[in-house]
Amino acid sequence: MIDPVLLAILKGRLEQIVDEMDATLFRSAFNPTIAEAHDASHGIYDAVTGETLVQGKSGLPIFVGVMAFAVKAVIEKAAKSGGPKDGDVWIFNDPYAGGTHLSDFRLVRPLFRNGKVFCYLASVGHWHDVGGNVPGNYNPVATECFQEGMLIPPVKLFDGGEFRQDVLDILSSNSRQPNSLFGDVNGQINALELGVKRMNELLADYGDETVATALSELRSRAAMLMRAEIDRLPKGTVSAEDYLDNDGVVDKPLTIALDLTIENGRMVMDFSRSSPACAGPVNISRATTIAACYVALKHVFGDVPANAGVLEPVEFIIPEDSLLSVTAPKPVGGYTETILRLIDVVFQAIARIAPDRSNGCAYGTINALSIAGFRGPERKRWVMFSFFGGGHGGHPEGDGLNHGNAPISTATIPPLEILEAAYPIMFTQWALRPDSGGPGRHRGGLGAIYEIELLEEEADVFLFGERGRFPPRGVAGGQDAVLNRFTCQHVDGEHNPPMASKMVGIKLERGQRVRLETPGGGGYGPVEERDPALIERDVALGYVSPEAAATIYNHPVKTNSKDAA
Repeated sequence: MIDPVLLAILKGRLEQIVDEMDATLFRSAFNPTIAEAHDASHGIYDAVTGETLVQGKSGLPIFVGVMAFAVKAVIEKAAKSGGPKDGDVWIFNDPYAGGTHLSDFRLVRPLFRNGKVFCYLASVGHWHDVGGNVPGNYNPVATECFQEGMLIPPVKLFDGGEFRQDVLDILSSNSRQPNSLFGDVNGQINALELGVKRMNELLADYGDETVATALSELRSRAAMLMRAEIDRLPKGTVSAEDYLDNDGVVDKPLTIALDLTIENGRMVMDFSRSSPACAGPVNISRATTIAACYVALKHVFGDVPANAGVLEPVEFIIPEDSLLSVTAPKPVGGYTETILRLIDVVFQAIARIAPDRSNGCAYGTINALSIAGFRGPERKRWVMFSFFGGGHGGHPEGDGLNHGNAPISTATIPPLEILEAAYPIMFTQWALRPDSGGPGRHRGGLGAIYEIELLEEEADVFLFGERGRFPPRGVAGGQDAVLNRFTCQHVDGEHNPPMASKMVGIKLERGQRVRLETPGGGGYGPVEERDPALIERDVALGYVSPEAAATIYNHPVKTNSKDAA
């Protein structure tokens, strides 16, 4: 047993190391998706199992969860060649070996102490472009992973401390943005170097045995607290289902279904009723499914420390033929949309047994948008890839967040000033979307409206979204939010995607625009229980229209005609 005060100090020091690794990459990456949106993460992992020991507060939780499987893959790969060496760094993006999709590159480095591996440090970041059929790599019509980008298994970028330029050359030659790739990989290398330095300082201050004991104690406490939290829930089984619009290839809804059982301090998450693997790129690996559940459970049980102990009392049932447990070469590029729906069904299931712990579903899509072309007489290629925000669900304590980022991460929405400075585009609208949040005692947060005009001669546009046919759901009697909507301009007028939320081959000419109208979050609690003063405030702020106040909330609100004009 370790002294509680010392344990708290070591926990803070360890988290600070990971936070500093995050900051190092965010400040040095060339790619706006990492530098501005913070689509990256770092963690400390077990030397034997690869399980998560420590995660920071700035990176993406989904990355931290799935990286445990990535580190395990490195441990197994190293064992086949005599084990790891001090100074080794592995690099890979294999989505079926502890990855998510091909855009997310992982670097894993062992930390040696006295000739033995004490732990592993890992870095993951979303690279700007990794080849494939579509600039930016979110190919909504991919039918195999080879159409989504280059697939790199775990290989050594550093071999015993010696940098392998040949590996970097291979990576660079497969990217439309090699300069961005160069900056990102060096940022990740530096983050790992800093992590090793800070860990050695910590171990020198407190001793290897004390820190190892603290790491073990943090995990056991997380498992103990998680069992206690689960044991407080009503016993039995509840079910929840939600849907993806389609897979981008076949225009047919896909089911994400969860049967959640609580018994004897354990939780069983059974996804057997979910759709089988599909043709298009909304499949995910088993590792990604488990990582998404980890994120959802951390939302529900916020006081439990964030490490592998969270999952110790949780059992997963995921059939091998499910879209939640695919293997190569099934496409997985749109994994974000599927894990968001996974989190939604967890929230809905928990709301049926413990509504005081849950919240309405968030907007449920990152709306991955890629605009790409060539600029200037030199025909220099440019690729704008970005994701966009929406509303979060109403919750037991109040209304949902307006225009937030997806609950899979702590990433930020890239600022329009950065995007306009980097690419030949202009935002003609960036605003909250009125009436988009689900009504309820606590209203869902509002989605947003983004309208983008092309300033170059021509460009190709690709969209990978969701929630175009199945809105974000309310819970505990709250109502659903509005649907996602995408519009693009052509010579003959405006068009919407035939498959509602996914589209390739959109051609833009100078002055033409695309527009995203994103969903809000689902409502929480019955509409009739909403405070009339809040309804009047929402109308005054433009969050809710007078018509919606009258028809949905049955609360007519008089508006000043001059103000309304």
